[in-house]
Amino acid sequence: MTDPLDLVYPFTGRWLAQNSPANRVPSHGTHLFASTYAIDFVPVADNGRTARFALRSLLGTEPPERFPGFGRNIHAPVDGVVIAALQCEPDHPAYRGLRSLGYAATQSRRASAGWPALAGNHVLIETRGIVVALCHLQDSSVQVRAGQPVRAGDLIARCGNSGNSTEPHVHVQAVDSADFGRARGVPITFGGSLPVNGQLINA
Repeated sequence: MTDPLDLVYPFTGRWLAQNSPANRVPSHGTHLFASTYAIDFVPVADNGRTARFALRSLLGTEPPERFPGFGRNIHAPVDGVVIAALQCEPDHPAYRGLRSLGYAATQSRRASAGWPALAGNHVLIETRGIVVALCHLQDSSVQVRAGQPVRAGDLIARCGNSGNSTEPHVHVQAVDSADFGRARGVPITFGGSLPVNGQLINA
């Protein structure tokens, strides 16, 4: 197994770690597109909760603006060079109730379209031969371009709900190649420790 890549948290404030390698490997239930060690970070309010679940949440969709972390700043988690940046995908409504079942049923169609269809707006940063991906970014929020060097902590985009996402969050993964069809996942740590699934993180 490749040695873990240590990162800094790409955000500030209060976030919830989900689909974490501390909970299971592969983290998203599949090795497809090198998501073995990927982590979803969901932004929450000061009370540790995301948007209040209401009747509308159960029966319909919700605008992404309703969620506390939509539009929060996302920063580079590592020193490196941007090798790809996409920001033309729209932020779609959030699905948390019954509509989420129908949305889940269309996931295979998105997967068949390739990794970019799942990632939505994203930034790829290469560091020491490893590629770090930050996905589901807000439409038109990406602040960097391919070929640009970045330092850990630099502002790169904002949290969105693009790509394969049921509510605003940021998906972080590291891979050993920018060819996601053939790449293998690389373990990631944050300050030397993996976040535990469900743990609230103050960064």
